[in-house]
Amino acid sequence: MKLIEGKKIAENIQQEIKALIANIDGRKPCLAVIQVGDNVASQIYVSRKIQACKDVGMISVRKSLPPTLTEAELIGFVDELNNDTDVDGILVQLPLPHHINAIRITQSISPEKDVDGFHPYNVGRMLIGETDIFFPCTPLGIKTLLERYSIEVAGKHVVVVGRSNIVGKPIAAMLMQGLPGGNATVTIAHRFSKDLHEITRLADILIVAIGKPKFISAEMIKPGVVIIDVGINRIDDSTVKKGYQIVGDVDFEAVKELCSFITPVPGGVGPMTIAMLLKNTLNSYYKREGLQVRF
Repeated sequence: MKLIEGKKIAENIQQEIKALIANIDGRKPCLAVIQVGDNVASQIYVSRKIQACKDVGMISVRKSLPPTLTEAELIGFVDELNNDTDVDGILVQLPLPHHINAIRITQSISPEKDVDGFHPYNVGRMLIGETDIFFPCTPLGIKTLLERYSIEVAGKHVVVVGRSNIVGKPIAAMLMQGLPGGNATVTIAHRFSKDLHEITRLADILIVAIGKPKFISAEMIKPGVVIIDVGINRIDDSTVKKGYQIVGDVDFEAVKELCSFITPVPGGVGPMTIAMLLKNTLNSYYKREGLQVRF
């Protein structure tokens, strides 16, 4: 078994981005992040993204808005950023308060600044195989990990457990495309899939994103499989000092001797998401400045 060290790869990518930004004269790339309300987890995620911008020399704009904000007011703030020529990427941190429709907010972001890769315009272009777009950050991070570890995808059977718009659907679309890093045969499984263990045992590459701690057991995989564990779950554990553990959707200890590669949790896919957000923002800057350079 070999660990896919996402944290290490993400750090390498951020150093590459830092070097590119250091060579930019004049205006630096800029990411704007909007947070509505005081969700503690959201505050942590936003702070990490702002810090990552600082670490690579990227400008960041943080807008913290009250939970009583109306949907129309939020769209107004997004429009201001859409029209701000100094802003290259816009991210609205989810979740939003229940009275705000997240889909409408996503659609209000200019596709040219949609560095999260969630706008229907970018999603649609991804599905038809275009590449000059913003790919969703977590799936792009997964694909990048596979590439940087020279794990062959073409002709392999990839099973994706989970069909979210954030991970499951886009990674399936990306890996089935007739493009470099693609050409896989992809199966998507979910909670209504019958005989799930039989489906997962067919996988050459198993990508799991369902939010169920240690769900994938040794009996559900075949020897030699590559496992990408996207899950991040907190479970109580009185035997450790913190009183809890962070675990994935895969029972790491049970499967580690059976697989050829596996991402740890934490330190696997998670760090790649922010690295890809920075990458998308840098590429947005290049494109908006009319530069041919792409990272």
